[in-house]
Amino acid sequence: MANCYIIHSESLNRFYTGITTDSVEERLIKHNDGSYGAHRFTSKASDWKIFLIIELTDYSHAVRLEKFIKSQKSAKYIQNLKKNPELVEKIVLRTK
Repeated sequence: MANCYIIHSESLNRFYTGITTDSVEERLIKHNDGSYGAHRFTSKASDWKIFLIIELTDYSHAVRLEKFIKSQKSAKYIQNLKKNPELVEKIVLRTK
């Protein structure tokens, strides 16, 4: 089991897309407390909140999905993913 997740920082007004085989909630705590180091993008804020979680059966699929979402380079696209579950289903199938 793996998750592709998107978190949002209100203070930065930015999204971050990542993947994990751990709990997304545990991962969020690490992003917010700077556990990944000061040089990481998420260390710029400590108000990250879970925006969207997409559960997948394997890690390699999660990697492909993460890369696809990041390639869109669009906050609007990410917002549309949350509004339209059928869009999530479509990209999950596309990246399989």
